[in-house]
Amino acid sequence: MQDYKIKIENVVASTQIGENIDLNKISREIKDSEYKPKQFPGLVLRTKEPKAAALVFRSGKVVCTGSKSVEDARRAVKQIVKMLKEIGISVIDEPEVKVQNIVASADLGVDLNLNAIAIGLGLENIEYEPEQFPGLVYRLDNPRVVVLIFGSGKMVVTGGKSPDDARKAVERISEELRTLGLM
Repeated sequence: MQDYKIKIENVVASTQIGENIDLNKISREIKDSEYKPKQFPGLVLRTKEPKAAALVFRSGKVVCTGSKSVEDARRAVKQIVKMLKEIGISVIDEPEVKVQNIVASADLGVDLNLNAIAIGLGLENIEYEPEQFPGLVYRLDNPRVVVLIFGSGKMVVTGGKSPDDARKAVERISEELRTLGLM
């Protein structure tokens, strides 16, 4: 089993930090926050280390995006909670952080014939329209992810709930392509 370089590009996680969160107060007291309720109902808070952005909603729901690991997403949420407590917003001390989506990239290190792959893997799980999009879209059931495969051998894996989902998807696809003699 070859070891492909798989890199997590983005982790999207969510949590519930409380209820009836005063977004106007946060907007006034935290200088780097962005809140334009006429355009979008959430307030944007950014963390620098780890680098992430959180959408905070009045309902207390928080969606954290932009971190490069599940641990960084958890650390970013902890920082958000700390920032809000410091300005007197009542929030849950240790909110449960749930991973919603992990986007990862990988490189098989070889050029691929996407036409042959589309036929070889069977058209029921594949979308490939090169005049619309240069990549082949492959939907896997196990792990439950969507993989974009490009002729350069590069791949984007999205929809995973853990870093392991991306690894399993890349291993499964490389194994299928080897079996078909397409790699």
